[in-house]
Formats: sequence, C-alpha cells, structure tokens
Amino acid sequence: MSPQSRLPLSVVSAVFVLLSGHVDVGSCDQIVSRFEYKYSFKPPYLAQKDGSVPFWEYGGNAIASADNVRIAPSLKSQKGAIWTKSQTKFDWWTVEINFRVSGRGRIGADGLAFWYTTSKGDYNGPVFGSSDKWVGLGVFFDSFDNDGKHNNPYIMGVVNDGTQVFDHANDGSTQQLSGCLRDFRNKPYATRAKIEYYMNTLTIFFHSGNTNNEKDFEICFRSENVFLPKNGYFGVSAATGGLADDHDVHHFLTYSVYPPGTTFKSASTSQQTSDEENKLTREYADYQRKLDQEKEDYHKQHPETKTREDNEFEDWYETDSQRELNQIFSGQSQIADSVKVLSQKLDEVVGRQERTLSLLSTVQSTMAVVGSLGGVQGQPNVQIPQGNAGMGRQDVDVLINNQNGIINSVREVRNLMAEVYSKTENIIKNQAHQPTAQVQPLGYDQASIMHEIRDSLNTIKRESAQKAGYSQQLSCPTCATNTIVLVAAVSQTLLFIVYTIYKNSKESQAKKFY
Repeated sequence: MSPQSRLPLSVVSAVFVLLSGHVDVGSCDQIVSRFEYKYSFKPPYLAQKDGSVPFWEYGGNAIASADNVRIAPSLKSQKGAIWTKSQTKFDWWTVEINFRVSGRGRIGADGLAFWYTTSKGDYNGPVFGSSDKWVGLGVFFDSFDNDGKHNNPYIMGVVNDGTQVFDHANDGSTQQLSGCLRDFRNKPYATRAKIEYYMNTLTIFFHSGNTNNEKDFEICFRSENVFLPKNGYFGVSAATGGLADDHDVHHFLTYSVYPPGTTFKSASTSQQTSDEENKLTREYADYQRKLDQEKEDYHKQHPETKTREDNEFEDWYETDSQRELNQIFSGQSQIADSVKVLSQKLDEVVGRQERTLSLLSTVQSTMAVVGSLGGVQGQPNVQIPQGNAGMGRQDVDVLINNQNGIINSVREVRNLMAEVYSKTENIIKNQAHQPTAQVQPLGYDQASIMHEIRDSLNTIKRESAQKAGYSQQLSCPTCATNTIVLVAAVSQTLLFIVYTIYKNSKESQAKKFY
C-alpha cells in the first residue's frame, strides 16, 4: 500500500467505536470508562499523507510520522508541542502516554511535559517548549538537573492558576504537588505513564521500560483535593538545551471516566447520535471507495510496488538480534526478581537469629537468678556455662599484651629497616659519586711500601757519600759504580710505582660492574 493511500487508524477506530457503541462498563462498584478517539492517537499510520494528525495540531520543531510524533529532536535548542483541536467535554479522565526519551549523552535535557490547560500553549515557550503561566495541570518529565541536587530525572505535577512563573532554578520543587525520582532515559523498551484524574484526585502511574510487560506499573504519587478546569485541551511538549535527547511519543490514549452505574443512551433513542453515526458511515464508505480507486490507479502506475506490499508485514516479526535482546532483558529481570527474593529471605534469617539470641539471653539471665537464689538458701549453686557468655578479664589482658608485643616488634623492624635503608642509600651515593676516569689514591699498604723504598734510597745515598774516597781507590772494572746503582734503584722504584698504578686502575674498573 502506498503512503498516499494509507487509511488513518484514528478515523477507522472512530467509526468502529461509534458503530459498536463500545463502553467499558464493569460491575456496579467499578468506575465506567470510554475511549475518546478525538483526544487520542496511536500507530500505525499515525500521520496522514499531508503530515497532519487527525484531531490534533502540532508546531515548532515537532515532526509527525507513521509510527510516532517526535516532539523535539536531539539537536540543541529545539522546542515543539502537539495539542488537541477541541476541548474536553467530560469531567474525569485517564490518559496513557507511551513515549521514549533517548540520547547519546550520559545526561540529557531538558525534558517532556504533559498538559491539561484551558487554552493551548505556545509551540516555542519557556516551560518545556510550552507557555508559562498556564491555567491547569502540567506533569513534567524533567531530565536535566538545574538546581544541582542530583535528583534528576524526576517526575512532578504542577498546578497553576495563571499567575505563577515556573521556577526553573529549583526545577519547580517549590511549586510541585508531589513527585518521584524515576529514570526514563535510554530504556530497552518504551516508557509509559498513566495519568488519572477522578473525583478531584490526581494519580500518576509510571512504567520504567525495563520490561515488556504492559501491566508493570508502579505508583509515582497521588494528590487529593486537586481542582482542575472542567474543560481543557490535552497536549505534549518537549524542549532541548545545550544537551539534547530525542523525545518521541508513540501513542496518546484518552479515556473518559464516569462514576459506577453510569449508562449511555443508545443510537436508536438519540437522534443526534444517529445522525452523527450515519454521517460517519457515509464518510467512511466514500473514503473506502476513494481508497480502493487510488490503490488500483497506483498499482497500474507502479506495478513494482506490489512485491513490497506483500513483504510489508515482515516488519511485524522480530529478528534474531531482537529476540536475543529480549531474552537478555528477560533474564536480567528474572535475576533482579531472584535477588529481591534472596534479600527478603536474608532479612527473615537475620530476624530469626536476633529473636533466638534474645531468647538465649533471657534463659541465661533466668538461670543466673535461680543460681543466686539457690546459693542464698543453702542449696548448690547452678553453674551457668560460660562458653557463649563472652570474653573474661584474663582473656582481655592476654589480648592486650599480645597486641603490645606485636607493636614493639613492628617498631623494631621499622628501625632496622630504616638503618638498612640509610646504609644502602650511602652506598648508592658513594658509588654514584665515585670518579670513573681518575687514578684512585693509594691505600695504606702501598703508602707504607713507598715510605720504605724512600728510606732505603736515602740510606744508600749516605753510605755512598761516606765511602766515596774508598771507592775511588779501588779500580775494579767488573764492579758497578755509584751512578749505576742509583740509576738501577730509581728504575726499579719507577717500575714498582707504574705497576702499582696499573693494578689500582684495574681494580677500579672491576668495581664498576658492581
């Protein structure tokens, strides 16, 4: 079926509702509700071929498609709203909203709002995309923390009489009827909110979107003595700021609520209702004929689209990845339920243990009293077993002495480690400052050897000077003269010094490897 020839579900549902005269009437003690199609929309084929939504009007940055109405897209500083064209004609009502707020950021902004006001708001207003100083009710799904109290995302209800300016700085906390802290961003399934107003009592139910169970609602808040206008417009608005989320509304269902036992006139007894039904029946028949004719003409002009229409219902079935995700989420839900059950069991066990301990203490105190009475009357005292009575004074002294001994041992080990650390640091500093290209100074043994050599040379010089005359008289060609002896001694001394220096340099080079 081509996009131009789709039949709006709202028109079809309206006709069937009026033709069938369906009313949800329960037992005598249950309230009566009736679906109001002129104040509702839902997919598929939510928007018509010209982009309009039957019985609704939208503006700003809102976008209507076949599946949902995107009130505000995930762009900065976007605002939009959608409002009913006509005011309500019933006093009490219930509204179910299926929506999704999603974005790539860790936090989002600004939020989404449900409205019931005497006049339609602006499409670019300062309060979540709508006008301030409204007359009626606003239920805000606030996702940005303006007051910095880390209490968002938050759901609240605010009633205004047209004189109050919404307190943005405090997130409306000074003006709200009540509220609850609930996270509605980036959920695996679409979140749901049910807003009931009956007998001046406002009740908000919320579905977190963690499960696919449509009945998994929890109460957010209930406020009594809430007086709203008798007639008003329904609307949904949203806005983004520096941060942005997609704010999508999938369906908006409205039910009028009546007291138990309420009955409605049939079509045969009301001429006005009969005329309206006949008119809608004729419109429906004319529309159906036009639709069939348009379909036939379209197929003649585009024969290749017939194959696509045959595969249209394939989108209604889930893929393998969607099935796996559903299984994962269902498994996580089961795990969460099991953890809750275990927590309850643990609480029961702790309570039983406390009761048992209290009974034991009572029995011990009773036994102690009986033993003391027996000792006074001359009968043998009853000895109370002290196995579970606690620690005695002696045990406490032993524990304190052991603890002091451990503390002293730790101090000794700490002092020893400090001493070792200081010595190690000195050794590392000495090695770091040790010269690598200089001749090391001579040790004590080498210095003493040098002194002995010097003394020996001086002695030889004195003896040679005393015997100079005697050596001159002797003329032995084979004996060494004094000059030769001195030269030999000096040469040996120089050789020994060179050897000593060479040995020290080798030792210093060998120490570098350590």
